[in-house]
Amino acid sequence: MPIKLAIIYYSVGGTNYQLAKWAEEAGIDAGAEVKVMKVPELAPQSVIDANKDWKAFLESTKEVPEVTLDDLEWADAIIFSVPTRFGNMPSQMKQFLDTTGGLWFNGKLVNKVVSAMSSAQNPHGGQEATILSLYTTMYHWGAIVATPGYADPSIYKAGGNPYRTSVTVGQDGKMVEDVEAAVKYQAKRTLTVADWVKKGNE
Repeated sequence: MPIKLAIIYYSVGGTNYQLAKWAEEAGIDAGAEVKVMKVPELAPQSVIDANKDWKAFLESTKEVPEVTLDDLEWADAIIFSVPTRFGNMPSQMKQFLDTTGGLWFNGKLVNKVVSAMSSAQNPHGGQEATILSLYTTMYHWGAIVATPGYADPSIYKAGGNPYRTSVTVGQDGKMVEDVEAAVKYQAKRTLTVADWVKKGNE
């Protein structure tokens, strides 16, 4: 049976959506069954309408399904991708994670293999803290956090974040570091660990 990989993102300008899509490519290439999903948007429509780029991005990804709790239960492995908000995850992702209490209480999230990616507009804008804030919730789940450390040359090329891929986004909206290979390595490592866990539980 293939590993089931859920890739869950929140994105305003498209950066974390692109990271999610690269992870999806790697997952499919590795033979996983992959779902890419977004968390529900909480921002008022009037705020979105006032930002033409944000509005256009949401329109272009309107067909991407919103994640549900059933998707978490379905998955063997989960990759999260979010921008930083003052060194923390966006409220949209936090709101979704706060709904997982029932799954947590019933032990449905134990041994899920997880990892996270993030972005910010400057190199020290809180990417690592954002990733760690996501991992704090995962520890409470009893999930297994799969990190890359410095196990692959792509990690150095992407900026050297051992916690998981993070990227700087310039004022032009483009990624500064070349992180595609690091994202794909991250996805494949996450799937490898998930495969070990799944085989160990059989």
